[in-house]
Amino acid sequence: MADTVLYEVRDGLATITLNRPEAMNALDVATKVALRDSLREAADDSAVRAVLLTAAGDRAFCVGQDLKEHVALLAEAKAAGSTDTMRTVREHYNPIARAITTMPKPVVAGVNGVAAGAGMGFALAADYRVVAETASFNTSFVGVALAADSGLSWTLPRMIGQGRAADLLLFPRTVRAQEAYELGMVNRLVPAADLAGEAAAVARALAEGPTVAYAAIKESLAYGTDHSLDEALEKEDEGQSRAGASEDHGLAVEAFLAKRKPRYLGR
Repeated sequence: MADTVLYEVRDGLATITLNRPEAMNALDVATKVALRDSLREAADDSAVRAVLLTAAGDRAFCVGQDLKEHVALLAEAKAAGSTDTMRTVREHYNPIARAITTMPKPVVAGVNGVAAGAGMGFALAADYRVVAETASFNTSFVGVALAADSGLSWTLPRMIGQGRAADLLLFPRTVRAQEAYELGMVNRLVPAADLAGEAAAVARALAEGPTVAYAAIKESLAYGTDHSLDEALEKEDEGQSRAGASEDHGLAVEAFLAKRKPRYLGR
């Protein structure tokens, strides 16, 4: 994989780090390909029980599309007579957002700084966000005459409501970490100096937890927001059946009766 994305697996936790701090972790093609492929690898690896998505540097989590590269690609497309100038959405952004939201294991985003455009989209696609008090969010797209991508049209209204989502998408502005927390976009707000350690601790705790149950919770949360009560109850029944048949459930019950903390195996 490109060195613009670092990938490491240790003790059930896959840590994926955007590594272009000099460019505020902007997404050029190499970075998008490496991020997409890293997430797919984590999703398919049975040894991985949780994922931490984070970024190098202290200024930015990810400012979205690398516009310098984008301008060059637009010029190339125009010279070739092509109108397919935004194929990166279906080739990169959609698969990345889909991998984060659908993998059967929890994904934690450690947001250390600015999360803008697709950077905001990927952070919100995660299941849990640990965010530095100095961080901020911005949808950004309309500022360069583009529509929303990276899953934001799906995640943002689910978190903050349709009206507020429309406001932030139609009139992009900087949303500071405290306001983002109050709006519901942030799960845990921490001092900037504590961000790396706190995000890693949250992700490690999830990596040591009941993976099958987490997968069922993640699936039912996504399903329940746009299905009827009866359909949601059926989905819960389906997920609970899987969790109840898991080895971890048996271990948890044994541990509860023995009055000790369970040690989960992730299966």
